[in-house]
Amino acid sequence: MAKPRKQKNEDQKAETSEALVRHQKLCLSIDVDRRLIYGYTELEVAVPDSGVIGLHADNLGIESVSVDGLPAQYEHFPHYKNVESDERWSTVSSASSAADVASSIYISSLEREMVPNLLIMCSKDVEVVGNEQQAEQRLDNGSQPSTESKQNVRLVHIDYWVEKTGTGIHFADTLLHTDSQIRRACCWFPCMDITSQRCCYDLEFTVPQDLVAVSNGTLLYQVLSKDDPPRKTYVYRLSVPVIAQWISLAVGPFEILPDRHSGLLSHLCLPSHLTKLHNIVGFFHSTFSHFEDYLASSFPFGSYKQVFIAPEMAISSLSLGASMGIFSAQILYEEKVIDQTIDTRIKLAYALARQWFGVYITAEAPNDEWLLDGLAGFLTDSCIKRFLGNNEARYRRYKANCAVCKADDTGATALSSSAACKNLYGTQCIGLYGKIRSWKSVAVLQMLEKQMGPESFRKILQMIVFRAQDATRSLRTLSTKEFRHFANKVGNLERPFLKEFFPRWVGSFGCPVLRMGFSYNKRKNMVEMAVLRGCTASSNSTAYVLNGNPDSDNREGDVGWPGMMSIRVHEIDGMYDHPILPMAGEAWQLLEIQCHSKLAAKRFQKPKKGTKPDGSDDNGDVLPTMDMLSNAESPLLWLRADPEMEYLAEIHFNQPIQMWINQLEKDKDVVAQAQSIATLQALPQLSFSVVNALNNFLNDSKAFWRVRIEAAFALANTASEETDFAGLQHLIKFYKSRRFDANIGLPRPNDFHDFAEYFVLEAIPYAIAMVRAADKKSPREAVEFVLQLLKYNDNTGNAYSDVFWLAALVQSIGELEFGQQSILFLSSLLKRIDRLLQFDRLMPSYNGILTISCIRSLTQIALKLSGFIPIDRVFELVRPFRCLKAMWQVRIEASRSLLDLEFHCKGIDDALSLFIKFLEEEPSLRGQVKLAVHTMRLCQIRGGSESDIKRESLVALLGLLDSYMAFNNVFLRHHLFCILQILAGRPPTLYGVPRDQMHQFGQTETSVGRINESLALEKETIPPAMEPPIEASKEAVEVSKDVPEPSTEVPQPSIDVPQPSKEIPPEASKETDTASNGYERKMPVFKIRVKPSAASSRAETDNLTIEKSQGTHHHENDRGASSSVSVDAPPHQHVEEINSSNERGSHMTASIGSAKVDELVKELQCTAESSKVTVPPQHDDRDDLDLQRYASLQSLSVVGPNSSGKEKDKKEKEKKRKRNDPEHLKKKRLKKERRQKEKELAKVISGEPTVTLAAESLDGKLDVPIVKAAMVQVKPGESSGSKLVIKRFDTKAEPSEGSSAPKLKIKIKNRTLNK
Repeated sequence: MAKPRKQKNEDQKAETSEALVRHQKLCLSIDVDRRLIYGYTELEVAVPDSGVIGLHADNLGIESVSVDGLPAQYEHFPHYKNVESDERWSTVSSASSAADVASSIYISSLEREMVPNLLIMCSKDVEVVGNEQQAEQRLDNGSQPSTESKQNVRLVHIDYWVEKTGTGIHFADTLLHTDSQIRRACCWFPCMDITSQRCCYDLEFTVPQDLVAVSNGTLLYQVLSKDDPPRKTYVYRLSVPVIAQWISLAVGPFEILPDRHSGLLSHLCLPSHLTKLHNIVGFFHSTFSHFEDYLASSFPFGSYKQVFIAPEMAISSLSLGASMGIFSAQILYEEKVIDQTIDTRIKLAYALARQWFGVYITAEAPNDEWLLDGLAGFLTDSCIKRFLGNNEARYRRYKANCAVCKADDTGATALSSSAACKNLYGTQCIGLYGKIRSWKSVAVLQMLEKQMGPESFRKILQMIVFRAQDATRSLRTLSTKEFRHFANKVGNLERPFLKEFFPRWVGSFGCPVLRMGFSYNKRKNMVEMAVLRGCTASSNSTAYVLNGNPDSDNREGDVGWPGMMSIRVHEIDGMYDHPILPMAGEAWQLLEIQCHSKLAAKRFQKPKKGTKPDGSDDNGDVLPTMDMLSNAESPLLWLRADPEMEYLAEIHFNQPIQMWINQLEKDKDVVAQAQSIATLQALPQLSFSVVNALNNFLNDSKAFWRVRIEAAFALANTASEETDFAGLQHLIKFYKSRRFDANIGLPRPNDFHDFAEYFVLEAIPYAIAMVRAADKKSPREAVEFVLQLLKYNDNTGNAYSDVFWLAALVQSIGELEFGQQSILFLSSLLKRIDRLLQFDRLMPSYNGILTISCIRSLTQIALKLSGFIPIDRVFELVRPFRCLKAMWQVRIEASRSLLDLEFHCKGIDDALSLFIKFLEEEPSLRGQVKLAVHTMRLCQIRGGSESDIKRESLVALLGLLDSYMAFNNVFLRHHLFCILQILAGRPPTLYGVPRDQMHQFGQTETSVGRINESLALEKETIPPAMEPPIEASKEAVEVSKDVPEPSTEVPQPSIDVPQPSKEIPPEASKETDTASNGYERKMPVFKIRVKPSAASSRAETDNLTIEKSQGTHHHENDRGASSSVSVDAPPHQHVEEINSSNERGSHMTASIGSAKVDELVKELQCTAESSKVTVPPQHDDRDDLDLQRYASLQSLSVVGPNSSGKEKDKKEKEKKRKRNDPEHLKKKRLKKERRQKEKELAKVISGEPTVTLAAESLDGKLDVPIVKAAMVQVKPGESSGSKLVIKRFDTKAEPSEGSSAPKLKIKIKNRTLNK
């Protein structure tokens, strides 16, 4: 019997090293005209034992900080620092290396944002006064009292102002609003901006008198000041603990529309949108009441407010907040608009559902966020089923399941694994993978609902909400483990089933793939069914479960999921379900299903003489006879697998064509109809019976309109010369029968009173435009029909708008393919498009949808007829729509069209350059995201290799990724990262990116514990307003054979070695433990090891070793010498540690050794007395997946006394493994050839290499170099950088005729930290 999980207490967290915010008060004064925000915040904080409070504060100017009324010492440093240096991108030479750098920048930025950057020092020995009063006050506010009197609770007061209002909070005209971007609440008020910290809030906002301030919680009162001009203060109280991300604010001249049915609901918008707002008020109360009835509980917050702002001002269509939501006014619609209604209702319902699951009830850990997202989606689906119908709900679920099955093939879609959740820092919810994860979450919960029943599942949701409202509970969190316990106790699901269900569906990835076929055994009256099991994930993929271990069930031959799938057999006598197909088992399985109908009891009539055997007779009365003819040998009508969608599975079912036709015509389930249509239109050979079945379904007004649209597109797909274009004729006949006047043969005026018929007819012109003849061109009849509809469209007397109707007609023009016969109609079509553009310019349509369609169609026509239409002319036509005065949707569509034209005419590199230009010119945050998404799609469809992308474009994209623009817009930053990954041929996700080498290009990281420790030790000596020197000056050992250093580079330590002027014959290569190019060629390799003194023994233990092999070659038999440099030193130390570990008197030991040549190794050791030297890691941009993309970046560490032996053992084992790995040898050979080509190219480009190897001419063969040791001295105190020069060392060789010893010179330059 499962034990209930012990309840967590906030007091247990307070005893940890992190501070805990009990309550926060925020008071702000907002000057909209001057765009200033200033005020203060007060936090009641349980101070940890270290005495340091860590808060997040970005883009804020801290004026003063006090603790319990006394000034306090603090340190504040920004998370984002603008580092403008071309040296950062010196390693970028290809798309792969740019993707590596992008991963490093992105991960370091995400990790840096997790670290508190406002550190406040508190004294630990002062007694706290007034804890009992504070506890009583928090009890009144709704917080849970605990043993706070035993804790060190302080009142922290911070006066501040907002320096930059582009991140987290935005000004636009007379409007101010916040967004709910992850970790951006700290950009407009100091807080603990992490998901584990929740508290109650008191909010006060002072604004001009004519503006309204809308925020979270309940509005207590308003105060009018006596200032001139008068100002008004709005006071809110949020008594439910929430995270800082859900604190929202909107200030503007809003019109307030209270709900007529409930005093809890308020709707606000700008005056220009008030008429549209009235259309959503009526139905929203029904949604609000449905959620309360379904959960058997009242709304958890005191009120709910919906604020609608201008579309160009919103960063997304929805920004969530506690007890409020900020929406884009784009989802508002006029009463005459039909198409937007369904999407708007679903979006508003989802935002309300997130108030219950996501804002009020939160995830206990990042691995549990899928559960809250899934519950909100499940609640939204119940609303769709209630108000939009069961067909709409099932159809949407079926399409979402199909999308999940196609995309759920990598670990990025695992719902609850550390690699796919916690390690991605919240980015798993952004972009395409975020949608897939959301759909999969809902599908998993719906599977559980099917297993336990709808009522049991509803009881679980009611219990979760009831438990959250319990006043004795301090936390309102939900975990996967708790939900699993509820499924066992309330849902009555067996523990073995749940023990297998959650790790397989929640902790891992991949969906089952079932391929089934059957035959009927007439003698046994049985159906013999063969099943082949598979998985959407590849066989070599590693499936992760909740504990992070590989899933042993995800193997070929033993692929399975828990549960039994039902097979529904439709027989002559009725329908029978057979739950006999286990989801787990062998890959192949044979099933036997007993039939209930008996052929002996049936008598079939012969078909009439006029009936054709292929079913081409159009008489519908003959169809039952044809069914009986096809089933003369079996009682089966059709079969279905998993008819109730109990499992998230990809099913491929094979049955005769007539059975698919029977399923389409007789099965009333929309999923069955959609499956049969998809199968029929994909048939390689089409018959008239299939075309007639699709046509009959299209004409059935009782069928669901979305499936009828699929039948229309299927008819267009079946139209060909083989079927005499029967599909095209059926489509035209269907449209004319409903929209044309039979007397005059022209379209009647529009009448959209029947919404279902409106949607079907709206899709017919586009389907007709998809028909293709044998020459892949549109038939003349199709082009004439579309032109006729566009020419005679008349909306006179219609009660509804025809803007979407016209937009669909215009988009169908873009789908046409013009041939020799139809090209004559092109001028007429273009004139119609131009006329609509002029009309829409004078009288703008709803959201500019008509202009958008015209631009899109013009672009498609230009691309298809690029040989006849000058692209420059199209550029000039579309470019004016990009002006800032244009509607933002039109401006973005014009930018997309120009990007398409640039991409198809000039290639991906020019398209990227144009995208970067457009991105810098686009003022709206949402527009920037849409441009990035479109560019990402262009990168996905591009052909060619990495060579078609110039280095300048890659560097520009990296600069954008690391820019302040990307910091302002987390969605833009994520898509920029995805673009760089796609260009390198990698999936657009952080999942699977190695973490061990990710700090090479990021800014210096600082751990919270180390900051707190250093501050606690030095709090007496640090002034209150001092900014800590987080970024220490970095010195680097540059070893570059082929690329010269830029002239603007800061002097860095370098090594100059004269190169032999005589050729060195190559020798047989041997396997090594590194991918050293020089060692593969059996050339001398030189290594430098820097060993810090004992004073640095307390540094971090990151092991980073850098090995770079440099060599020159002219052709296969003409190769020069090469060198390799490795440096061992701690890369990530604080300034104090770096100074102490490199004080005057400490020693730096360097050794230079040659590579193995005839089994002999000699070393040159130099000991230098150094002042202050740090050696950061170097990056090698050559990536190889199997050689670990960062193989040349090993780690920097302090060399201990016993570490060398262990390292040698590890290297020997790795060497033996790689020596026997043929795949490794092949990749190594390819890598060697690639390096040779790169070096040849770099040698031509570079004038004078930084590192050179030279030797005196050798008349004979150089066999064994023996290196003598030489002592060198580092001279400290030189401002321009100290120099370490090895003036001479000898290399002895075996005596040979005409041979001479090469002379080598090493020069090391470094700059001291205290320049």
